Amino acid sequence: MKFSFSTLGCPCWDWGDILAAARDLNYDGIEIRGVGKELYAPHISYFQSPAITSTMQRLQALKIEISCLTSACFLFDKHNHEDMMQMGRDYIDLASRIAAPVIRVLGDVDVKPSADIDVDFVAENLKKLAQYAVGKNVIVLLETNGVFGDTKLLASVLRQVNEPQAGVLWDVHHPYHFFGESVEDSYTRIAPYLHHLHMKDSVMENGQAMYKMMGFGDIPNDKILDLLKNDGYAGYVSLEWVKRWNKNLTEPGVVFPQFINYVRDHIRK
Repeated sequence: MKFSFSTLGCPCWDWGDILAAARDLNYDGIEIRGVGKELYAPHISYFQSPAITSTMQRLQALKIEISCLTSACFLFDKHNHEDMMQMGRDYIDLASRIAAPVIRVLGDVDVKPSADIDVDFVAENLKKLAQYAVGKNVIVLLETNGVFGDTKLLASVLRQVNEPQAGVLWDVHHPYHFFGESVEDSYTRIAPYLHHLHMKDSVMENGQAMYKMMGFGDIPNDKILDLLKNDGYAGYVSLEWVKRWNKNLTEPGVVFPQFINYVRDHIRK
């Protein structure tokens, strides 16, 4: 099991700050959801020529991986279909160039489940991107978000797609809080397809998510870590601290050390 943080949690840090935090806190990787003002990973200057060569050399010297490229590729979007598919292909190509094992795509844009998602359309688009990823050492992950927070539905989509380059990103918050799933049930359903986690803690207050530092919410993250450890999970568990979208959240300089200490202390037990 390896650990990373998403750059969603440090929107004001520059690339040097991000690398320094990963190195100093002994994270294994960095999940890319924007650097500075640039959210579209293929446009981040450090991942474009000629800078990409020195970027990769620096990462290798620090023994830090890019754990995931987290896209805003909306597989449900029929109005911007070709743009979204091109985004998916761009992210796959970049992931292949920088040895990122997975990219994230979304089947629903809403945090809460919406009723107007064409599940078959999402499945068809996931299949196309998975087929595009063949031979590129990249897996395309559909996140447990919106209607796909229902892991029964999500697992059925992966069975329908039936491509080795398609998988699941388990955001632990959504199935637990919006569908009332136990983490054991969620894990059992999606484990065959699981390649990345977004871990966070939270509570629901008046129907709204209130994000907390690890151990201060009610998500049974200890159980999740035990499930992963006991099953020999070798992928990434990534802190997704949504600071970019919620400026009132605690600063990453506090949250990132607390997370890595919490999870590493638990798996040593």
